[in-house]
Amino acid sequence: MHSKTDPFATRKLFGRKIGRRLGVKRQELFDTLFPRIDIKEILKTKEAPVHPNDLFEKPHKEIHIEIGFGDGDMLRQAHVQNRDIGYIGCEPFMNGVCNLLTAIKENDLSNIRLWQDDALVLLTQLEENSVDRLYIMNPDPWPKKRHYKRRVVRPETLDLFAKILKKDALLIMTTDVDDLAEWMVTQASNHPNFDWQANCQADWQTPPKGWTQTKYEKKGIAAGRVQTYLIFKRQ
Repeated sequence: MHSKTDPFATRKLFGRKIGRRLGVKRQELFDTLFPRIDIKEILKTKEAPVHPNDLFEKPHKEIHIEIGFGDGDMLRQAHVQNRDIGYIGCEPFMNGVCNLLTAIKENDLSNIRLWQDDALVLLTQLEENSVDRLYIMNPDPWPKKRHYKRRVVRPETLDLFAKILKKDALLIMTTDVDDLAEWMVTQASNHPNFDWQANCQADWQTPPKGWTQTKYEKKGIAAGRVQTYLIFKRQ
């Protein structure tokens, strides 16, 4: 249940939701597989705030959320390797969702759920202290100064991240855009609830242990761009 002011339509979503037209097989996959792991209709039937475990068939020991999963490179490996963790992937771009669906269609899908919309709308509906890890990997840099307010990491969104993350939970952010890396470090470091875990330069230049390198990340490295890995702990 939700209020007369629909929480699922509170923000204007910038950027595309679909690119190249889906082929017949991908459209069929989207029509048949996606509804099995889509959480929007489930969420609409529940009274906010909702514990993310209630969006799965059974509870998991941890909940990890990825904002803007692109082609889903991390999710498709992680949800198979860590069956006791519940993964929620947020991606408004339909083609990216279909790329992930194509990769996971033969898998056990009990610990993966998808949200094909603005991630911030989902996060506002979740219980406080209910998420164990939040990933924001290579978000849109919105390079023009007048568009900085569209960046996914900013004071008001960090307030929301801090609200849903458990104590000592991790906020993991990556980018290969130097200006955006500086922006994210500054914004998160200035927030009272986040503590940057880096002690030296190597800490933000080295991927975390067990890291899954995405296609986008590999492409950037091949083009000579330097990937920055920012790990913050919820205090």
